[in-house]
Amino acid sequence: MDFKKLSQLIMIEQTVFALPFAYLGILFAGGGRISTWIFASIALVAARTAGMCFNRLIDAEIDAKNPRTKDRLLPKGDVTKSEVMRAAIISCVVLTFSSYMLNMLCFYLSFVAIVLLISYSYFKRFSAASHLYLGFVEAAAPIGGYLAVTGEFALTPFILGFAIMTWIAGLDVVYALLDVDFDRKEGLYSIPSRYGEDKALMFSALLYVLSFISLIVSGIITDRKEAYWIGVLCVGIIFIYQQKLARSKDLQFAIKEFFKVNSFISPVLFFATLVDVYFVM
Repeated sequence: MDFKKLSQLIMIEQTVFALPFAYLGILFAGGGRISTWIFASIALVAARTAGMCFNRLIDAEIDAKNPRTKDRLLPKGDVTKSEVMRAAIISCVVLTFSSYMLNMLCFYLSFVAIVLLISYSYFKRFSAASHLYLGFVEAAAPIGGYLAVTGEFALTPFILGFAIMTWIAGLDVVYALLDVDFDRKEGLYSIPSRYGEDKALMFSALLYVLSFISLIVSGIITDRKEAYWIGVLCVGIIFIYQQKLARSKDLQFAIKEFFKVNSFISPVLFFATLVDVYFVM
């Protein structure tokens, strides 16, 4: 499998979007050394690659049936299952090695991360809480970034992780609106397919509120300064705009715009926190 196909398979642009999650954890822990940034970046890219590969393998038959996903590389036959599995295994090895280079706690937790990455794809087969589970998996990034610096547990990274968890879960609930009919037909679980569009949108909005509150709490307990709060304010504005988009009559257009503005959230939070940590006295 060449790099172009691998990039398409794992949606590499989403990996770039996810990197600031880990960087937030590093910054909240005080910044760390250059080596921490390097190995944390490698670990996250490897985890993301492994997770996407496992997801594509486990969901291959479902993706082939879904009109929205039938043109993905694996259903079309552009890559083989053995190629995808090989990429997943290599990524897991890279994840554990880079975690080992950070500290022993990260190394031990890397095996837990692999279990989470594999299990997510099965979760939607028996629970509508799969959105929360996805958020939980993504929350490992800021928690892992924090632990990469400190090597020990603390309250702060879990509050920050909860902010990421509820944001991603709320986002995924909106995304699932595209597959309501298909999910019901195939017996897959999601909030929209089980409870309907209106309740799903209410639940997504609630998750966004919880995410915003968690960002505020994270800032208060770590005594963040003006730059961080400006970033949080910007995120709040984006959250409101996203929820408005999700209620648009043209769902296809709304989802496209929803994800376009969503791509600004993690960079905004990262740069605001970066300025707060290194440049604001």
